[in-house]
Amino acid sequence: MKYLAGFIGAGNMGGALAKAAAKAANPKEIAIADLDTQKAKALSSSLGAVFTDNADIVKNAKYIFLGVKPQMLRDLFSEISPVLEKRTDKFILVSMAAGTSIKEICDFAGKEYPTIRIMPNTPVSVGAGIVLYCANESAGDTLEFTDILKYAGTLDNLPENLIDAASCLTGCSPAWIYMFIEALADGGVKCGLPRAKALKYACDALIGSATLVNESGKHPGLLKDEVCSPGGTTIAGVHALEANAFRGTVMEAVSAAYEKTLNLKK
Repeated sequence: MKYLAGFIGAGNMGGALAKAAAKAANPKEIAIADLDTQKAKALSSSLGAVFTDNADIVKNAKYIFLGVKPQMLRDLFSEISPVLEKRTDKFILVSMAAGTSIKEICDFAGKEYPTIRIMPNTPVSVGAGIVLYCANESAGDTLEFTDILKYAGTLDNLPENLIDAASCLTGCSPAWIYMFIEALADGGVKCGLPRAKALKYACDALIGSATLVNESGKHPGLLKDEVCSPGGTTIAGVHALEANAFRGTVMEAVSAAYEKTLNLKK
């Protein structure tokens, strides 16, 4: 049986992307495999997709999503490369391995295959993620690929030399944003709000503010100024944040994640 997309690895990210693909295409054209067969069976059943194994996906899927950790790629390709070599139809490898270039993927595979490299973030699990991607020339038109993942969130194509820096912003920032939401809620609780309400207000304020930046086209600094009345409560809070190096600390977080990525490559 031929598949539009096959997912090798049904972890948090692979599973989330499989869910998005099953919304965009006939679930019977989506195949899922994982070392944890119970997890793969459960996900396949919930989506109406096909539970199978690596060999079947590598032999029959047009888009082969490699949802394994970077350190597992060498062993995976030792298993699947002989099957890939026998294929005469077009297929495309889709790697989500952090810090692993298209060239490295093809080196593991033993030859240059059509390859797309993606870096998704965790909000793809609710259809509100960012999927950064780049492709080698042999991958050709990526319109079908982006259509498969359209329900994951925003897809953005950029040069591979920018992927690592961009993924440090999009991939790591959800953790920092969750910390910010938690801190806002804690501040509300400190001032007497019930925690459930404080958490909801913090989340809604963040979503609304981000939406306003996106839809208004205004610089966030200008929007910040519009909230800050002279001698008011907001500017007092801004001063407290600046006194504790809020913006500098956030910039350092992005920079630290990027430096770590570069060190991992070494």
